[in-house]
Amino acid sequence: MAKKLPKVDVVIVGVGWGGGIIAQELTKQGLTVVGLERGKERKTEDYFMVHDELRYALRYELMQDLSKETITFRSNTRIRALPMRQYGSFLIGTGLGGAGVHWNGQTFRFLPYDFQIRSKTIERYGEKKIPDNMTIQDWGITYDEMEPYYDRFEKLTGISGEENPLGGKRSSPYPTPPMKQTPAMKMFADAATKLKLHPYMMPSANLSQQYTNEDGVSRAACQYCGYCERFGCEYGAKADPVVTVIPVAKKSGKFEIRTHSHVRRILHTGNKATGVLYTDVTTGEEIEQPADIVVLTSYVFNNARLLLLSKLGRPYDPATGKGVIGKNYAYQVIRGGATGFFEEKEFNLYAGAGSLGMTLDDYNGDNFDHSDLKFIHGASISFSQTGQRPVANNPVPKGTPNWGKDFKAASIKYFNRALGVGAQGSSMPFRQHFLDLDPTYRDAFGDPLIRITFDFEEQDRQLAAFTADKCGEILKEMGATQIDVRRELGPYDITPYQSTHNTGGVIMGASPDISAVNNYLQMWDVENLFVIGASAFPHNSGYNPTDTVGALAYRAAEGIAKYAKGSGGLLV
Repeated sequence: MAKKLPKVDVVIVGVGWGGGIIAQELTKQGLTVVGLERGKERKTEDYFMVHDELRYALRYELMQDLSKETITFRSNTRIRALPMRQYGSFLIGTGLGGAGVHWNGQTFRFLPYDFQIRSKTIERYGEKKIPDNMTIQDWGITYDEMEPYYDRFEKLTGISGEENPLGGKRSSPYPTPPMKQTPAMKMFADAATKLKLHPYMMPSANLSQQYTNEDGVSRAACQYCGYCERFGCEYGAKADPVVTVIPVAKKSGKFEIRTHSHVRRILHTGNKATGVLYTDVTTGEEIEQPADIVVLTSYVFNNARLLLLSKLGRPYDPATGKGVIGKNYAYQVIRGGATGFFEEKEFNLYAGAGSLGMTLDDYNGDNFDHSDLKFIHGASISFSQTGQRPVANNPVPKGTPNWGKDFKAASIKYFNRALGVGAQGSSMPFRQHFLDLDPTYRDAFGDPLIRITFDFEEQDRQLAAFTADKCGEILKEMGATQIDVRRELGPYDITPYQSTHNTGGVIMGASPDISAVNNYLQMWDVENLFVIGASAFPHNSGYNPTDTVGALAYRAAEGIAKYAKGSGGLLV
């Protein structure tokens, strides 16, 4: 028999960016909030003087323990899915702050095209441009409606940047100026400009200067140490939930965090959620937390999994295309790009930051004509100087042996003579790409794992080849002696790292027929249940998702406050 606790106004499942923003905003409204986090407590002091690449980047100390819970994967429905037993393609965070602790800090707004992708594609090219099995849809919200929430998240986090010449209109400049421009970044910018492209400094959550936000949270400037992705920031210069929103929510006296609390079910009666059931992993005790409002703010996979385990929403069926929970799983097309090797130049590539770089969007979204191309959307193209740590970086030219004396010599020679220009490609949803519960494999509690069915399509291969060629052209203009262009995109392989930009599964839209949540991320079927995160994206753009996750969390917080003060019902 589960222990039943007193009811609270709001219970949050997962305390990362989404959960932290919801807690901060709702406690300001006087609501009592409990945040349930399956991982442990975290604080900035945990990372003092621990620039340990082996511990964090290669042994994944900040990530979920895959021996207790993982995902299963298959490329199509004709084969059996197998568990991901070691990290590869993406990294699933856990603990207070979630993936917001170990992200790079790249904070891009999606393009206006993204939010009306189906309408805009048909308007310019006709419906035949969209393949029959591609399930793109408008988001049920426009960029102009999203803009105020982007602005709030960027001011919360102190984003350092400059205006994107090809992006959506801004209501105000970034709160802090761009980061420093290194010699290699200047080379990229000069080369792109000569090619009549439009480079700009990457928007960064690594602060260019000290900043105090509207909640009175002060953070120091970035030290360019190069230990951002997969690491916590010892300076607090990288915006993360632990140093921004969580302290504000806790200071209110209305927010309680319970770590080591693994939520296993959403409890519900009829079309109302009544609370959650969780296990205290330190004692094994089952606990019921009743609440007037339930908010899922965990990672993409767990948001979908909890709904499926709790039998909430209509599970997606790829055979019929009906149902919504698990629909439109998407990823990122990262493999297209190029590396340039310079015989006569050396660069200081050890210094860096997670969002130190130059980007251009000439080949992103619908910023270029797709009439004669066999794909839609595109990719941002960037040169990033994130800090070339010594263990996992061995750039060598094509044709170099994979081991031995010649490999070692080339590794040493080119460690500071190789620059990569990469394309971060969008990922379109297809009818055959989805999430569901695995019928065979279970977690440590005996609950079914989430199963991914996904593969790259011809859309992705065409996009990767096109953008890889563009990356090579930029490196040629930069003066590289040898350029290795990665045009070929094979079947999706879950073993090499690519990107932790998983999206979809609980998507938003204008109608319950094609979406699970409305544009306040309120479930159509369960009015007091809100589902926050990149799980709401109907497709993934050619950018990192965090700015859009943060903006949607602010909008959802506004909607939840309205719901709590009103008489119930759907907000849309």
